Amino acid sequence: MNLNWKQRTELLLGTDNVNKLKFVNVLVCGLGGVGAVSAEMLCRAGVGKMTIIDNDTIHHTNLNRQILALKSTIGKSKIHLMKERLLDINPQLEITCTDAFLGDEKIQEVLQQSFDYVIDAIDTLTPKVFLIYHSIQKGFPLISRMGAGGKTDPAKVFITDISQTYNCNLAKLIRKRLKNLGVKTGFKTVFSP
Repeated sequence: MNLNWKQRTELLLGTDNVNKLKFVNVLVCGLGGVGAVSAEMLCRAGVGKMTIIDNDTIHHTNLNRQILALKSTIGKSKIHLMKERLLDINPQLEITCTDAFLGDEKIQEVLQQSFDYVIDAIDTLTPKVFLIYHSIQKGFPLISRMGAGGKTDPAKVFITDISQTYNCNLAKLIRKRLKNLGVKTGFKTVFSP
């Protein structure tokens, strides 16, 4: 019996690249519709170390769009549900969980460790800007989720530098705030015009 659960990923990426993923450390901030799926797919790909951050619980309004949201999980902590799910996929995953709101001080504390990649899936504007800004200052590669509420065409989801976003109110606000901090470009976004 073949117990190599990553063999399909090896077919896609190659054995050497899958082995490299064992040593990758990723930070995922926000465990809603985008963040939870991102964390799960990274875990399934074989990323060896992950820090996940969220301080929210599952609400009935999450049922239509969030992987952690089930009737049985309403009212439960997203961070604890995600940890349990990830370790059920890969028990060898080194996981750090932070059940906290990401204010400026907390972001700086979290970013004291080194990350190979940062995924910003935060909904709240100020923490989102601080995470982006401080990740850039630390030189961490980053991808940030912009707004897609009410958007229905999956062919209109793009990955591009923040400076190339358009017709996205969240991206516009992010660009404005980051410009005041001296940042106009330099990180990827996922957005829909």
